[in-house]
Amino acid sequence: MTHRPFNVLFLCTGNSARSILAESILRKDGAANFNAFSAGSQPKGSVNPFALKVLESYDYPIDGFRSKTWDEFAVAGAPEMDFIFTVCDDAAGEACPVWLGHPANAHWGIEDPSHVLGSDLEKEAAFVTAFKYMRNRIAAFVALPISSLDRMALTSHLHDIGKMEGASAKASDTNTGSGIDPSGKSIGDSGK
Repeated sequence: MTHRPFNVLFLCTGNSARSILAESILRKDGAANFNAFSAGSQPKGSVNPFALKVLESYDYPIDGFRSKTWDEFAVAGAPEMDFIFTVCDDAAGEACPVWLGHPANAHWGIEDPSHVLGSDLEKEAAFVTAFKYMRNRIAAFVALPISSLDRMALTSHLHDIGKMEGASAKASDTNTGSGIDPSGKSIGDSGK
């Protein structure tokens, strides 16, 4: 029996840096089993040029990326997501659209490389660091025996991946139950 590739959505506020890195990395490293997408709650409208430069330098795809709203993935006809990962702390705390199906989720927050000030070399170095942390998370994710794990075990593994080296303070502290639940609310959100 064959199954369709798993659909994975990476969410960030601006959809210009970390979520773009994640989408590109999964497109290449998980191409056989995953379809990768990214979006933002408040898209910046353009992809950070350092994200594209670093991806290209490591031979990852850079074509076709754009900064887009997560609303594109919450409408009829959009791909149904199997996994949703927030990669920035701000997006992890926002009320999200209602996602079709019951996607597994986790917070994989890493520090925002676009906030680094300094020379272009310092900025690029921050993007290289973010790229490496994200690539390590995605390597751990694609290595999971997803089909043989029950929902609870899978969720536990996904949260552990979010705590890997380079995790933002919020990801380290809150990934024991954080993320987006199927109703579209951040877990822990009282609905206020």
